[in-house]
Amino acid sequence: MDQQRRKILYHYTDFQALDGILRCAQLRVNNVLNMNDSTEMRHFMNRLCAAAVDRLEREGCAPRARELKALFREEVRHEYSAFAACFSFHRDDAAQWERYGNRGRGVCIAFRRECLQRIAKGGLSLQAVFYRNNMEDHPMVDVFCDLAQGGGVLSADNPEVKQAFQEAWACSVSFKHPSFSTEYEMRLVVSPFEMERFDVQPCYHVTKERIKKYYPLDLRAMCAEIGTGMEDLVSEIIIGPDSTQSAAIFQDYLRDNGLQGLADRVSLSDCPLRTLIP
Repeated sequence: MDQQRRKILYHYTDFQALDGILRCAQLRVNNVLNMNDSTEMRHFMNRLCAAAVDRLEREGCAPRARELKALFREEVRHEYSAFAACFSFHRDDAAQWERYGNRGRGVCIAFRRECLQRIAKGGLSLQAVFYRNNMEDHPMVDVFCDLAQGGGVLSADNPEVKQAFQEAWACSVSFKHPSFSTEYEMRLVVSPFEMERFDVQPCYHVTKERIKKYYPLDLRAMCAEIGTGMEDLVSEIIIGPDSTQSAAIFQDYLRDNGLQGLADRVSLSDCPLRTLIP
């Protein structure tokens, strides 16, 4: 992918969420456990454990391998809360529309990556998602193998073991199964152990079925901190391929909400995705 395309990150969503992002200048980082890839953090930990155990067994450290495996088994029983907002490098992409853009009836907001990178601080980071199943050469494998072979106590109370698990969970937030690799995703992330550096107060969305926790990012204030504005942060807005939204009314909405500069950046999707009518 060329460098020019890497400069823009696309957020596929519905019009209700767009209203929150643009009019209210609020971007939510949602609990990863509520996303469609909610098992990925544990999957990462399980694959990491398998790679470390396999290496230890090959190097003749079977007893320590068993200790490490038992330690991981206990660790993955915890349910750590990580939070993220998701973006893709893909513009006007059928799969993204289908999965995240209200089945093509939503909208895609193009964010300038450089601006997101600059506002990501204080426990918030912009991370590329990696897609792999074999963790054999992941650096965290070295960390756990060194701990196991170092002769120290492999216990959850060991400060070095605690630190290693914290680093591993932090890595897991930006991991997805290889079957998602075509999404080419980046995430604005608050990892489980960065909460003490994250000074945003949580909010809760209550539905008929469950309560969801999220953190609202004040985009207007964050942009002001880096000397930019909402109209600099957003480079384009694409109306979905199966949306009934009038482009003219949408442009009026932007102008009437003080976002005149964005009104001229509205376009209609060229993607041929359409809902099949039975």
